Amino acid sequence: MIEDLRKTDTWRVFRIQSELVEGFEPLYDLGPAVTIFGSARLGEDSYYYKKAVEVGKILSDAGFSVITGGGPGIMEGANRGAKMGKSKSVGLNIQLPHEQVPNKYQDITLDFRYFFIRKLMFIKYAIAFVIFPGGFGTMDELFEALTLVQTRRIDSFPVILFGSEYWKGLIDWMENTLVPQGTISSEDFTLFQVVDEPEKVYELLKKYCEPKDLLGQENAK
Repeated sequence: MIEDLRKTDTWRVFRIQSELVEGFEPLYDLGPAVTIFGSARLGEDSYYYKKAVEVGKILSDAGFSVITGGGPGIMEGANRGAKMGKSKSVGLNIQLPHEQVPNKYQDITLDFRYFFIRKLMFIKYAIAFVIFPGGFGTMDELFEALTLVQTRRIDSFPVILFGSEYWKGLIDWMENTLVPQGTISSEDFTLFQVVDEPEKVYELLKKYCEPKDLLGQENAK
């Protein structure tokens, strides 16, 4: 059921406040974490699902907790890999009319009513974003991250696009349309990097944050 905002604005303030607190408290001691985005529609047979499992496992073993949107597809793959590793696997699920069911590979599962609070948690608790192939939601998360870094609303952090073949058309369009029109500059291409191998994700991330030794880190399982 769609909420009638005209009649519920006052109570929404309390729901928003409650959702913020419920998000902050479980994630406070999470430690260094990486948020992984990608399509809910790419299942176990997908090449990118399998790579998401690899990335999640590598990062988890390296001491990074892994945060996803908590659903199926790429999100499940990343949580699955993280669960196989040594650090926390986190899912930030969103309540949708068709009901997104949280995947089973999570140590911490949080449910959100509001997209903007969920997106705040993605940003607040991650030292990097890894963006796998996805649709409108993934694009929204990608461009919001790039906008925040570009405008210096947050400290610069790695935004890594996984899968050069998938992202090539978008990057070509930005280079051949946005730059000539003056709506972005060529320097903006330094805001993100493109990789094709899970190991490369970790190589890029460890330049920004070296996790604690796994035997001593507080967020190990």
